[in-house]
Amino acid sequence: METFAELLEQSTRIHGHICAGQVIGVRMAMIGLREIGIDDPHRQRKEFYVLVEIDRCATDAIQTVTGCSLGKRSLKWLDYGIMAATFVHLASGKAVRITAREESREAAAAYCPEIADKYKRQLEAYRIMPEEELFKVEPVAVEVPACDLPGRPLRRVQCQECGDWVQDCREVETGGRTLCRPCAHGRYYRRL
Repeated sequence: METFAELLEQSTRIHGHICAGQVIGVRMAMIGLREIGIDDPHRQRKEFYVLVEIDRCATDAIQTVTGCSLGKRSLKWLDYGIMAATFVHLASGKAVRITAREESREAAAAYCPEIADKYKRQLEAYRIMPEEELFKVEPVAVEVPACDLPGRPLRRVQCQECGDWVQDCREVETGGRTLCRPCAHGRYYRRL
């Protein structure tokens, strides 16, 4: 695996700017991969799965470091609003959840007291802060459903209401009919 500096540079380029979230995401991904036994994420990309709990800067960094993505079905986004990610080794089942510690925001002052701007201070402090001070790392058990695994869709069915095709077991059976989730539960958009 590349060095922290190299990975941060790649992540910054893809994300579009350097920020504390990039530092957190790169470090989080490096720790997660190490903890589940992945040495070369690009060569071993089909061996693991990542769940992210926030749609912020750190997620771009995690995607850059791991090579996981929504399109490859190796990255799953859970809309929890928590700066956390879980790394799962698919063969062994070994999994670790890593959460950024909230108290690290204030602790950054002890590492870079000479930097007045709190965001710049956090950016620099997160580079050097010991991982146990920046993150909570906990072993967890995760069961990845077969319908969520990378690879070809397990099935495709047609919604009996709108006619859209639904993949990956996302259909809803209701009232004896097979429906897509929008027809069953409501759409995020309004048809014109």
